[in-house]
Amino acid sequence: MSVTSAVGARSLVVGATGQVGAALLPLLKDGAIASRRVQTGDGAPCIDLAELAARPSLAHEALAPHNLSAIYCVGGATDVERCESDVAWAMDTNCYGPAALAAASTVLPFVYFSTEYVFDGNNGPYVETDATNALSVYGRSKLEGERRILDAHPNPLIVRTTVVYGPDRQAKNFLYTLRRMLSEGQTMRVAADQISTPTYNADLARATVELVERGASGLFHISGREILSRYDFAKLAASVLGLDGTLLLPISTVALNQRAPRPLNAGLLTNKLRATLRHTTMRSNAEAIAAWQQQEAA
Repeated sequence: MSVTSAVGARSLVVGATGQVGAALLPLLKDGAIASRRVQTGDGAPCIDLAELAARPSLAHEALAPHNLSAIYCVGGATDVERCESDVAWAMDTNCYGPAALAAASTVLPFVYFSTEYVFDGNNGPYVETDATNALSVYGRSKLEGERRILDAHPNPLIVRTTVVYGPDRQAKNFLYTLRRMLSEGQTMRVAADQISTPTYNADLARATVELVERGASGLFHISGREILSRYDFAKLAASVLGLDGTLLLPISTVALNQRAPRPLNAGLLTNKLRATLRHTTMRSNAEAIAAWQQQEAA
């Protein structure tokens, strides 16, 4: 079933308050239903992925009243550090809950958002067929989520992405922290040994919607096209935003004393994505950061 095949059907966005969910809503327009973890009183389904893990039947109850054309399961436990100490929360929210939702929607296109953290970062950047080896609880919860959704749904679309930034009503992603700290004259320590492919959330959303519209399924990497370290990305952002890049301090990941191990030499290659898309182009980081700055100023 395509996203436009059912008359009056709409796409359910699970995790609509997050930065990627919020980027999906304007693309889907009136064809979107914004689901949240708490009841909003607007008739939209209230879906808590952790609750679905404990009571999978709730997924059927939440979906049954709605005429749906697709489900975008973008919500999840993205606090990598908390995942390390709260394994049950990570597994329920990133794995068991989404799998219950997938099992309840087998006749619909189902999109699950995963991460480059399914890889160990020894030999990146990675293509979709490379062997996985998650180092952290977060990575393992997402990898097991991929596997269980593939078991629960006949043809899901699984999207891996990484270092997502851009417009965010909660102002939680890396760009907001960088702008705040450098604007206040504070120094900011940034890992110089974490190599990845930063991804603009608006482009991630557009590419995902196009894949669904084209009837794509299986595993796709969606990320930016440039391979660079967190520190180099921060320097680029400071330059585009007109901030003092000398306040950025390169540091090793070990020196950051983070609980969760990170894949260092990582990043995602998107040859498969580029061969499939016809209308969406992933912008360069400089273009995307400038677009974010313009939107923030509007």
